[in-house]
Amino acid sequence: MEAINRPGLTRIVLTGSESTGKTTLAAQLAAHYGCEFVPEFVREYAARKGEPVVMADHGAIARGQMALENEYAARATSLLFQDADLLSTVAYYTHYSGGCPQWIQDEAINRRPNLYILAYIDTPWVADGIRDRGDRREEMHQVFVDTLARLHAPYIELCGLGDERLHNAIGMIDALIKKN
Repeated sequence: MEAINRPGLTRIVLTGSESTGKTTLAAQLAAHYGCEFVPEFVREYAARKGEPVVMADHGAIARGQMALENEYAARATSLLFQDADLLSTVAYYTHYSGGCPQWIQDEAINRRPNLYILAYIDTPWVADGIRDRGDRREEMHQVFVDTLARLHAPYIELCGLGDERLHNAIGMIDALIKKN
């Protein structure tokens, strides 16, 4: 599958542990900048499957995420937000099983966006039937920090609640766009 990085397209991925407001923020940012955002594939996959996701599902999840990203990137003009990407697959796969298939890690590196926004765990935890680490938020946040570092991914950490979080993100993104 072809990488989606191309000249003229700035991709920003919201990443981080569960229940940190990534989906809400991705939608808010897309609306603010007048563009689309790529939804997180694993949610749709889990809903269709109708039972818990297991390690054997991660290849299909990675391929589905890449296809979804390619679909949205093909029609994007200059800016595209993503609610997660393969880095999340690498982080969770590594956390739950002690390692991640090399091809998924390679694809995560090959498809690395211009910037990751790492959502901090200062938002309230909301159980939804899929999330399972509400009592281990600090640990899971560190898993993401470690994965970003291991994959040499550019990131900034985002803190704040509600409008403050949105305004902080907009400031970071405006600075990135100005720099590019």
